[in-house]
Amino acid sequence: MDQGFFLLFATVAVVAALMVVVARNPVHSALALMACFLQISAIFIMLEAPLLAVIQIFVYVGAIMVLFLFVIMMIDVREAVLQRFVPGGSLPTLVLLVLLGIEMLVLVLRSDRFSVTEPVATRGGDAIRQLSTTLFADYLLPFEAASVILLAALVGAIVLARKGSG
Repeated sequence: MDQGFFLLFATVAVVAALMVVVARNPVHSALALMACFLQISAIFIMLEAPLLAVIQIFVYVGAIMVLFLFVIMMIDVREAVLQRFVPGGSLPTLVLLVLLGIEMLVLVLRSDRFSVTEPVATRGGDAIRQLSTTLFADYLLPFEAASVILLAALVGAIVLARKGSG
């Protein structure tokens, strides 16, 4: 039963993530991203991590999605679609993307951070300390990767929101 729900939530999350990329309307893309975040929150609930599920809903679905929708509404979407995102040729961008992907793959394959660890034991008031130690010691690379992705999204929103740059 749990495996069936997991497959359902994971499938809907992957479909929603694909809709984020495929959707032509930015508002539809943002709504698909919100659906993906909600599915991930449901997976956290299935993993018996209600704190992470609530944080996922409050931070990502609540705050980040409001920020994304605010930026989408502030820029002129019709004008932004007509402009090229990268002026000039896209070959340097493609080369940089491939190099960064290879670098990330090499770092992941050479890292011992992705080994299976035991779940954090919940003993009284020490659970928060153990959770923070696990998050910032054992899972530092995924945490920093999420930070870089959010920073890139923020910089991209600022670049798109600037008008009359030339």
